[in-house]
Amino acid sequence: MSRSRTIPDETVFATLRQMLAEGGDKAASFGAAAQATGLAASTLAQRFATQDGMVRAALLDGWAQIEAATAAAESEAAVSPKGVPVLLKLIGRGREADICLLAGHLRDGALHDAGQAWRARVEAAIALRLGGGSKARDSAAMIFAAWQGRLIWGGPGDSFRLKDALKRLA
Repeated sequence: MSRSRTIPDETVFATLRQMLAEGGDKAASFGAAAQATGLAASTLAQRFATQDGMVRAALLDGWAQIEAATAAAESEAAVSPKGVPVLLKLIGRGREADICLLAGHLRDGALHDAGQAWRARVEAAIALRLGGGSKARDSAAMIFAAWQGRLIWGGPGDSFRLKDALKRLA
């Protein structure tokens, strides 16, 4: 009979994503993850079989967390052009590091599929708020690209404002 888990996978995954964001893929060894989570390295090896499997599971869980945040944001943001910045702010709130981390791991097929599905969902939510139709879908794709580009490449003092881009594209 197996023992019950004292530390749930979600907690381990959040710790792993933080380790990956701070130190890259090499930072998430079984030993380092064990030290950070308080679990034995052998326990992590039993749960995930390989280091790559552990990292992949943590990143897939990250996509699931982003999807849940997106669903919540879709229900809160008004279905109008003014709802677009609210939608993006709600999705990104406190998740910017995870979004950047996840976007950097799209070479893996399952992670790529999860990222593509999320992108399509966000673009559809933006297009809905812009009135639907092909022009709204095109604008939504550009808004998503600008938002993600700003998130990944922007920084303090950056003069780009998403609200200004929305005014031009909506």
